[in-house]
Amino acid sequence: MYAGTFAAPVPVAGYAGLKANSSNLYSNTTTNTECMKKKKKNIVSNGSKTHCMKTWNPINNKKFETLSYLPPLSDESIAKEIDYMLKKGWTPCLEFDEVGYIRRENSRMPGYYDGRYWTLWKLPFFGCTDSSQVMKEIKECKEQFPEAYIRCLAFDDHRHMQSMSFLIQKPPSN
Repeated sequence: MYAGTFAAPVPVAGYAGLKANSSNLYSNTTTNTECMKKKKKNIVSNGSKTHCMKTWNPINNKKFETLSYLPPLSDESIAKEIDYMLKKGWTPCLEFDEVGYIRRENSRMPGYYDGRYWTLWKLPFFGCTDSSQVMKEIKECKEQFPEAYIRCLAFDDHRHMQSMSFLIQKPPSN
């Protein structure tokens, strides 16, 4: 190959994403009082109407699933999440693990992690139409393994992937 192969311009469509709203931007020549007049109510802002809040303390805390930074979910909240899975056509599945997070104990090889896969509780709920069926199994799993981490996953059989997961139970000692 020669250098001309890499130097030729490539036709690419223009950027069609988000565009800045120039009326909300401040120029370098804008004074502090002008900025205060424009902002009116908020002195400090993260650029949107969202207010910041601390959600998770990373010190001596393990990261688990999507909703693990929230307080433990109630049975009603878990049922609503499962109803959402079923409405999307996904297959719910329960898994449990003693440790509950990915770790390296048996090997230091690249790409090898212990705890990547949790133990399956029975079979996935193929053909499940009601969250109460899954809630019954969650109750049984909690009774059988009270000192285990338990999570619920959703599999999408059209895209052949895991679409959702969340932690149901952390052991009382944690």
